[in-house]
Amino acid sequence: MKRINSEKAPKAIGPYVHATSADNILITSGQIGLDASTNELKAEFADQVKQALDNLEQVLLAGHSDLAHVLKATVYLTDMGKFSEFNTIYADKFGESYPARTAIQVSALPLGAQVEIEAIAERKVL
Repeated sequence: MKRINSEKAPKAIGPYVHATSADNILITSGQIGLDASTNELKAEFADQVKQALDNLEQVLLAGHSDLAHVLKATVYLTDMGKFSEFNTIYADKFGESYPARTAIQVSALPLGAQVEIEAIAERKVL
């Protein structure tokens, strides 16, 4: 097993790493819309979604994977009324390589985030 942290994603806000890998599987921690350069949460929902996806992508790259190799994504939303808006941004980011996915409404997320995304991915052969 290998523990992975990305220098291009926000530092963990608790006692965890960005991802772990074993064999050819990479499992990420949840990513929120925290800007890695300012360490501040984006204000608007759409900006949080885009930033969370960008952070997820950086973690995947650090673990020798990418969005095209995501097998399963889990999405946590604080307002399921924004599900359609989320889907539009998500579809744009993933392109044609949609993974299996679960979306769940939760009452709260760390730092007041409106969205958190985690993934299980296949690592690319090096």
